[in-house]
Amino acid sequence: MRALVTGGAGFIGSHLCEALVNRGDKVFVLDDLSTGRFENIEHLPEIECIIDSCLNQEIVREMVRDVDVVYHLAATVGVQLVVNEPIRTIVNNIRGTEVILEETCRYRRKLLITSTSEVYGKGSKEIFQEDDDRVIGPTHRHRWCYAASKEIDEFLALAYWKEKRHPVVLVRLFNTVGPRQTGRYGMVIPTFVRQALMGEPLTVFGDGHQTRCFTYVGDVVPALVALMDSSAVNGEVYNIGNTTRISMEELAQRIIDRTHSHSEIRYIPYERVYGPGYEDMRHRMPCLEKIRKAIGYEPKTDLEGILDTVIAAVQKQVENAAPEFLV
Repeated sequence: MRALVTGGAGFIGSHLCEALVNRGDKVFVLDDLSTGRFENIEHLPEIECIIDSCLNQEIVREMVRDVDVVYHLAATVGVQLVVNEPIRTIVNNIRGTEVILEETCRYRRKLLITSTSEVYGKGSKEIFQEDDDRVIGPTHRHRWCYAASKEIDEFLALAYWKEKRHPVVLVRLFNTVGPRQTGRYGMVIPTFVRQALMGEPLTVFGDGHQTRCFTYVGDVVPALVALMDSSAVNGEVYNIGNTTRISMEELAQRIIDRTHSHSEIRYIPYERVYGPGYEDMRHRMPCLEKIRKAIGYEPKTDLEGILDTVIAAVQKQVENAAPEFLV
């Protein structure tokens, strides 16, 4: 197969590129390096990488024409970045996906789009299914523009399937973590790990009782590939995640223990970080029944395994004084 991965120099994208190369696929990457890093893929000389944006329709058209399938991972991500740059978030996420849909439909290339658990918004349920209603906050709170932009991506993709039978599948990722993820834009586990290793306070936002389920990138990537290989999933949306839940307070303490750190936990009100009126969901856990039936998906890596892998990766980067881990 000849595969295009947009956002292929990013955290998840680079792991996907590795998996595709390892199975013998020819991989092309389109990434503007706004949040990705070329270092994530430079160990893969088989890859052809174009440094440009999905907003450049001419480049996208040329690349899509020469491949068999497209994995669209490129997006503006990270709570801090979304809150600080809402225009960039909305334009990149909506227009970028629109361009990818137009060109993959033009050449009839199967397309996988990564969406997010954020689309469930402020729903009061603790376990979310793909057909649940969504509750999104008001438009003057920019925190919700990421969720809303990804909702539009989903609506548009499913419209292409309905009207044009364009082969597309959508996945909602729940807190994917692993090596190469940085805390630069608010990702919690690499942030906590770096703080613990540096002997700094672990900064827990809010009261620390909010819970999340973390999924290892090495479990997510095979699911993306399996969905792309299946024709039975076209026009469908699937959760991908883990069902082991942990509070941010407990997560911080567990990282302190596993790094043998003497750091303390420091609680910081949301408004001090993101400004007044910031809203967060208390709990977020995926229902995995649908994807389990579709491809037999089961997350294999437990939280302890995830933490140990991330700790080892961040430790190496701290020792090498990688700039993003020292700020």
